[in-house]
Amino acid sequence: MMGLQAIIDQQLKKYQKWDFLVFMLLTLLSVLNGQTTVFYLMYFFWWNELIRLIVDRLYFKKNPNAINEDWQSTGFMGGLFSMGIYWVFLIVFFGFIAVSDNREIILTNMEIVFFQNWFFNLNLIFVLFERIYLHQKQQPLTIYFGAFNPNMIVLHVSIIVGGLILFFLVKRFPETFTPENQWGSVVIVFPFLLLKMLNQKLSSDNHNLK
Repeated sequence: MMGLQAIIDQQLKKYQKWDFLVFMLLTLLSVLNGQTTVFYLMYFFWWNELIRLIVDRLYFKKNPNAINEDWQSTGFMGGLFSMGIYWVFLIVFFGFIAVSDNREIILTNMEIVFFQNWFFNLNLIFVLFERIYLHQKQQPLTIYFGAFNPNMIVLHVSIIVGGLILFFLVKRFPETFTPENQWGSVVIVFPFLLLKMLNQKLSSDNHNLK
């Protein structure tokens, strides 16, 4: 009979599948509870990249199987600086200004920013522990620290997609695309599920996993 550790090690090889399933499940639960907005999804992609950046910086030297693709003395700080600019832009513009005429969405966005949305929080906690665990198990991972890498490209695309959805759907049909309207939220979520798949495809290390 296969031991618990053997089962864990076997499933570790499929970590990106579990990563996607957890993201989809928690996002679906957020939709069902009326707590999903365009900002929720864009902000998740931002946090996903920030967690990866910081955890990789702390652990990559302890993981002999981590491949550093673009290490430079200023690479990490350059990536961190870019993330800071994106944070201001996302919070100020997409979190508040772009939805300033919809108090309901603003309140939901504020809950996300102040970590009052537990579906969002659980998603981030999973991402954090997953990345740390992969390093501790010394799994082959591709590391990027610079401001321009596959993960950042996906973050850029998520901002563009979020902007299009906000201005061409949410603002034009405010009664349909509210957190409480589950079908409207599903329409909003679907493009970001595709982006999550793209993110995993571009940063895939599954073919290298032990």
